[in-house]
Amino acid sequence: MDFVSTYLCGYILPFLLIFVGLIFGIRYRFFYILHPIKTFKTILENQRGGFRSLSLALAGTLGVGNIVGVASAICAGGYGAVFWMWISAFCAMSLKYAEVYLAMLFRREKNGEFYGGAPYYIYGGLKKKINKNFAFFLSCVFAILCVINSLTTGNLVQINAVSSLLPLSPLAFGIAFSILVIIVICGGTKRISSFNSVLIPVLSVFYVLLCILAIISNITKIPTSLALIFQGAFSPVSAVSGTLGFGISLAIRYGVSRGVFSNEAGCGTSPCAHASSGSTSPHGQGCLGIFEVFIDTILLCTLTALVIIISDTQIITNPMNLVLCAFERFFGWFGYYSIAISSILFAFATVCTQFFYGAQSLTYITAKRPAKLIFSLIFIIILIVGAVIPMELMWQISDLAIAIMTIFNLICLIFLFKLTKE
Repeated sequence: MDFVSTYLCGYILPFLLIFVGLIFGIRYRFFYILHPIKTFKTILENQRGGFRSLSLALAGTLGVGNIVGVASAICAGGYGAVFWMWISAFCAMSLKYAEVYLAMLFRREKNGEFYGGAPYYIYGGLKKKINKNFAFFLSCVFAILCVINSLTTGNLVQINAVSSLLPLSPLAFGIAFSILVIIVICGGTKRISSFNSVLIPVLSVFYVLLCILAIISNITKIPTSLALIFQGAFSPVSAVSGTLGFGISLAIRYGVSRGVFSNEAGCGTSPCAHASSGSTSPHGQGCLGIFEVFIDTILLCTLTALVIIISDTQIITNPMNLVLCAFERFFGWFGYYSIAISSILFAFATVCTQFFYGAQSLTYITAKRPAKLIFSLIFIIILIVGAVIPMELMWQISDLAIAIMTIFNLICLIFLFKLTKE
């Protein structure tokens, strides 16, 4: 598993994501960067049901990715990994726009509610380009990958990262966490989105304010911190060696992979949330997707990284402890427990949203009730097991799942290139 993960995450994923992201960005003439005010106005003009879907999509990405994901990237790839998270986010904005645009274009309606996602645009967009049956096969394969991703990245990683933050045994924490998740997901999409539309904005604002206070109190260290990020970005330390005749920086590998883990741009999961929006504009909803990447990676991940760096906390192997120690240095016990509780709540929102993603993807394959019940049971079991498995194994599984999904989705987006520009 380690060998496959090294080559997928260390070579193929960074190259493909950056290359395809730049191609799409050039096609769109980087309008979201050159015309930010106009882009933001477009978002406001097409907000009917949009911010509800944005909260649902952000809940699937904010949290462990922005807190522990950043810390794990620094632990594994050094401070330079932050720079490559920025680069991956810059390239991923165009990919997020493309996949959200396509999800809106090929979504469906049932009983007054919209639904859709990557499997729908893979089938709808490719059936006229290739054999119809083969297009359906590809869409089903991706739906299966979405289900697997919801069970691993959207479930396993979240619970594993926060299972030791309360004075409970990991098993007891996993069981209690699972019971609360069941209560929310039994209410269906409306309860999940309503819950997240309240929780996510409050948590995000609180976390941003805490980070800003920490950074302002040490504002003189910002230039040095930024210098460390840029210096580490081009470190010659190699992630792999020999076989291909060259090495790739650990900073690139973990910066890009954790960037995708953070904002999910390009991997084809969050379009499921955007497709449920009441908005009628694919372009407007696509712009909202770009805004999601900005908030997620450019804003929150950068704040987390700066707090860690200016705290001068020694880099340790446990990413969660690294973040907690950093905030504890600034705010004492208040910082420690505030981040611990925030991480648990972020993880809870993410797990509920990822269940929605997995269930929607499963419905694409089969709408039979027994299948959903089996998926729900497996989801809860993994949620409990995830609280006690080794952290290293958890990250390996997550990296592999994200890499396979993203590579598959990016290849499909290339074939659907012409459909994504008005």
